Amino acid sequence: MALFVSLLRGINVSGQKKIPMKELKALYEELPLSRVQTYIQSGNVIFETNQTNREILVEEIQQKILEKYGFQVSVLVRTLDELQEVIAKKPFPNPEESQSWYVTFLAKQPDPARIEALQKLDLQPEWFQLLAQEVYLSCPKGYGNTKLSNTFFETKLKVTATTRNWRTINELVRLMQE
Repeated sequence: MALFVSLLRGINVSGQKKIPMKELKALYEELPLSRVQTYIQSGNVIFETNQTNREILVEEIQQKILEKYGFQVSVLVRTLDELQEVIAKKPFPNPEESQSWYVTFLAKQPDPARIEALQKLDLQPEWFQLLAQEVYLSCPKGYGNTKLSNTFFETKLKVTATTRNWRTINELVRLMQE
């Protein structure tokens, strides 16, 4: 059995694409996935499965949500090891500013030319660093006030993205280790 967390993009935000977590948990159990656990309302679901092909797994989850709710939701999956690596690689310089840290998870590795163009941008006091399939963000004025949104990265990099704050990432790792 493989342990994953799925990160759903854009559910339960400003009244859009509402999915109660109890219903989301039941939906995952119907797939069938085991040891399903949700964390907060933003679409974080921890589960185990025998399915190791991520593309099939993502497609099955997206299709089930579309069938049940009638709207498309982007789903990204990561393993415990991958989330631990995200934490270990953190490029943030000041731990006392961790409340302003975020990670945007990308569905795939972006085109190098798009990465190069993105890295030329200077949006101080906000900053970002792309490492592998994650973009680390520091948003001192808060994520709600940043230009560095999912849509910004999806437009610039032409890949699906979803963002989580640093506290959520650490909590997901803790829950997956239990």
